[in-house]
Amino acid sequence: MILIDRAMAERQQSGNPIRVALVGAGYSGRNIAYQIIQSFPGLQLVAIANRTLQAARDAYAAAGVTDVRVVDSPSALEQSIHDKRCAIAEDASVLCKAEGIEVIIEATGTIEFGAGVVAQAIEHGKHIILGNVELDATLGPILKSFAERAGVIYSNSDGDEPGVAMNMIRFVRSIGLKPMVAGNLKGLYDRYRTPDTQKGFAEKVNQKAVTMTSFADGTKLSMELTVLANATGFRVGKRGMHGPALPHVNDSSKFYLDKLLAGGMVDFLCGAAPSNGAFVLGHTEDPVKAAYLKYLKMGEGPLYAFYTPFHLPQLEIPLTAARAVLFKDATVAPIGAPVCDAIAFAKRDLKAGETLDGIGGFACYTLIENYDVARKLGALPMGVSEGCRLKRNVPKDEVVTYADVELPQGRLCDKLRAAQNEQFF
Repeated sequence: MILIDRAMAERQQSGNPIRVALVGAGYSGRNIAYQIIQSFPGLQLVAIANRTLQAARDAYAAAGVTDVRVVDSPSALEQSIHDKRCAIAEDASVLCKAEGIEVIIEATGTIEFGAGVVAQAIEHGKHIILGNVELDATLGPILKSFAERAGVIYSNSDGDEPGVAMNMIRFVRSIGLKPMVAGNLKGLYDRYRTPDTQKGFAEKVNQKAVTMTSFADGTKLSMELTVLANATGFRVGKRGMHGPALPHVNDSSKFYLDKLLAGGMVDFLCGAAPSNGAFVLGHTEDPVKAAYLKYLKMGEGPLYAFYTPFHLPQLEIPLTAARAVLFKDATVAPIGAPVCDAIAFAKRDLKAGETLDGIGGFACYTLIENYDVARKLGALPMGVSEGCRLKRNVPKDEVVTYADVELPQGRLCDKLRAAQNEQFF
């Protein structure tokens, strides 16, 4: 928030707020729209695209905007922006192609559709902010390379765990410590949860059962830490990570002392208080720093725990959009070749002829693995698993490989995965 709030205020005072467009008006999209309109006067939400127009209209209405214009072409959207009217569209490409939009937030949580939106937005010179960790974990490195060539910013968001951890990593480095471990504070983890087991909870919180399943079965966790790994170069100490159950995050300093990787590691803590947010372990053996850190109740060292006990993605993602436009600064983005991958494992005995139901489904859970190991296995990324037809049986808890499945024909996500491997390996 430092500097960004004042810079946004200057844009607002000059009569030139940052023009933002949003793709996706589901649970996340609605909350993002509300936050931009109600709490970020330096940003102007000029358009929302959603396959169901009414959902886009409702997202604006929930934030107090009832006068919206339906547009079906870039020129119509450009006219709407000129007229200072908010617009809704069924076709996300209208937002990608229209002049006058500086940054697009992609918040659909989809892989195939989301990849097309991001690629097109980048092609037309828009900064792209993802409220879509699933897409970033699956195709982030290749999409980031597109953004670099186009001279735009590609970033995942502040407030989600990878962004929270990355901000702390930058802070820890800035005070002279070396970040060695970073990751999530996780409350519940059960690989075998399904939409049936999560249905009741999902209804209570007005979410989809598949979304809640992806949180509980570790899929979202693995994808979030894949995003962080690809943004830092950190690897995993073992497939699926250590994930120790500890009383408090501060206890992690001792746990990891004999498990450190030279280049850094992503991991998670299960049930460790405060059980929400993200953590970073910084290292120093400098005696002056060590004495000062001990005096300030940071522990004995040489590992010191830093943590944020909350994550607020829909509330903070407008900051990411502002960072991209005002400072050309990505919150969290791949630094080059993929380092880790989020791969599919059988949640039960799977039979030949079945079609995999993807993220948060009944068929598979996800574990994070180092990318070189995953490639050697021919492991199927969870992000491309939906719609794949099994050619042979896969026993429970076994990795699903490309050799085990028949891919749907003509998908962009498969072409981009192939391009990603060709470019980096």
